[in-house]
Amino acid sequence: MPPEATDRHPQQTFSATGVSRWEPQAFTDLPEIPLVTAQDIQPLVPGLDLWDCWPLAHEDGRTVVHAGRTWWFFLSSPIFPDPVTRHGFARIRLLSRGADGWRDHGNALPDGLNPSTREWAGSAVLHDDGRAVTLFYTVAGRRDGPFSFEQRLFAVPGTLGPQGPEGWQTPEEIIVADGVRYIADRQEIEAPEPGTIKGFRDPAWFRDPATGLAHIVFTASAAWDDNRFNGIVGVATWDGTRWALGDPVIEAIGVNNELERPNVHFRDGRYYLFWSTQRHTFNPQAVPGPNGIYGAVADSFSGPWRAINGSGLVAANPATEQTQTYSWWVTGEDEVWSFVDYWGMQGRALADHPELLRAQFGGTAAPVFRLRFAGDAVTVAAD
Repeated sequence: MPPEATDRHPQQTFSATGVSRWEPQAFTDLPEIPLVTAQDIQPLVPGLDLWDCWPLAHEDGRTVVHAGRTWWFFLSSPIFPDPVTRHGFARIRLLSRGADGWRDHGNALPDGLNPSTREWAGSAVLHDDGRAVTLFYTVAGRRDGPFSFEQRLFAVPGTLGPQGPEGWQTPEEIIVADGVRYIADRQEIEAPEPGTIKGFRDPAWFRDPATGLAHIVFTASAAWDDNRFNGIVGVATWDGTRWALGDPVIEAIGVNNELERPNVHFRDGRYYLFWSTQRHTFNPQAVPGPNGIYGAVADSFSGPWRAINGSGLVAANPATEQTQTYSWWVTGEDEVWSFVDYWGMQGRALADHPELLRAQFGGTAAPVFRLRFAGDAVTVAAD
């Protein structure tokens, strides 16, 4: 664990000439995620909605199997009439999955440990000693401050015990938005429009097998451009004593506001960076894509990055159910996990059918599918 967050970047201006740009020109022959059905809506914890999830993983990305189980972190909240309310009450929940199905292990972090009242998404790694665990996550707002959508990146060390990840210590802020490359405003807005808040969240661990360096990629917003569609993927690198904030990896200025839940994988000599986004976060003046998992591929972690499948789209929700799942996470086994969002809409819009806000929100793990990698092409694997 680093002793403190990084200092602010000394530059006063930033040139993005070395940042790879994502600007799709068209989306054709859209690959589709399998359709969610009523049989797939199986609540995992009674009385709770669950959404963004990630596994405890080894440093090389493989999912940890411990005591015959895999260990999963989900965002969770009580069930509200309007599921959007959940974001203001989110806690990280620990579940495990084995031959007997799912088990609930309660809130991952003890009450009062988080420096705010809301815990948002991240990642978790079991270090190579087989015992030390680090949970990277997003802290939203401040415990003693006004309600806000300020996002900070934290890490909390723990251990892998007989009952799974436990023994959590004091969380530490690992990096700070510099206001030059990464927007650093406090965002004290009680009710922003969905998809419009600015990002500094979703830290995801990756160790580069070519260099041995550990990196964190994260969702962010560009500070060097005032376009309101300014989504980027940021990076920080462990230098042996602290996390050093680096230049962004991908920028989509003028294209999309949110490149969420980024995660990196190494396959057959190539690096694959995945993220999630939705149609409503695309700039209407750009070429809008569907709700889906997107990505870029490179020959080295430093880039340049080129769009997977030409457009960046890896898999989309079915055209008939465009909001059925969201927040896709790729595991070391090439599985794709997500949560059931608004499913079974059958062409109906929430604006016209407010009764569907609760009735058609899944709030549980979605069916898992697999990816097939072939160079710059990544597709949904056939069953």
